[in-house]
Amino acid sequence: ETGLEATVELVITPGDTASAMGSGEVDVLATPRMIALCEQATLLALDGKVDEGFTTVGLSIQIDHLRPTAVGDHIWAEAHLDKVEGRRLWFSVSAKDHRGLVGAGKVTRVVVEVDRFMEKTR
Repeated sequence: ETGLEATVELVITPGDTASAMGSGEVDVLATPRMIALCEQATLLALDGKVDEGFTTVGLSIQIDHLRPTAVGDHIWAEAHLDKVEGRRLWFSVSAKDHRGLVGAGKVTRVVVEVDRFMEKTR
């Protein structure tokens, strides 16, 4: 069902930085960490909405990281389910701190049967 939403919050620690995650050389929020936070918001929006034995997995992520956020700052990631087509779920996501927009974009997830999906790894 479209319209599902969720917000998650993070206080940025030294382990969340680009230098710690190996995605850059500066001690600010790493882009991969911001993306993970946005994905976490999509999962929270779906909490309790996916049938037993099923889950969702990431298919596509298109996010712009617009400006830096320092260690110790709070950041909020928001997800809004815009469209459902078959097993595909399209979300708008954004990340904000006390100064405003940090990042924004789209995340597409797909509903999968857990056992069948995990069989593909064997």
